[in-house]
Amino acid sequence: MKITRLFTLSLLLLLLPLGQAWADAYDDTIQVFREAIESKHFFDNAYGYAVFPTIGRGGIGIGGAHGRGRVYERGNYIGDTRMTQVTVGFQLGGQAYSQIIFFEDQRALREFTSGNFEFGAQASAVAITAGASAGVGTTGATAGASGTQHDARAVANYYRGMAVFTVAKGGLMYEASIGGQKFSYTPK
Repeated sequence: MKITRLFTLSLLLLLLPLGQAWADAYDDTIQVFREAIESKHFFDNAYGYAVFPTIGRGGIGIGGAHGRGRVYERGNYIGDTRMTQVTVGFQLGGQAYSQIIFFEDQRALREFTSGNFEFGAQASAVAITAGASAGVGTTGATAGASGTQHDARAVANYYRGMAVFTVAKGGLMYEASIGGQKFSYTPK
């Protein structure tokens, strides 16, 4: 009995840093977007946001992307979300990026958290990364170059109550494709 308790306590102590590291990934990603010129003012006015610390994507002809995130309402964590994307067209490579979606009002947040939300092909994201990076939109990626995530200049507005920003983390992707991002939501 004592050995079982000791084993359980040891296991919990070993897993504690992993939970902290996962939580830090969300906090760190939010901080990156708070410091970026394009997205920082959205935190002052948005009703809520969904943040994805890492979305991985890749493709050869047919591509896909997937990432897990958290949804916040008025700064409070309210649930988890997953993003899945399938694209078809000319594409080759792999890339990892962070993404944040701001919700202008309660209606936009409710639409996103209603179950299975999907961005159509007309939605796009503003890339706020350094170097030659891609703006990740549901119509594929557009190449661009900028200084750093703190001094890049781009203009973003809400589209249907939502504004999307990305920060490239690494990789290289050549793409001229079409697809849509689909999101699922699970309340906390």
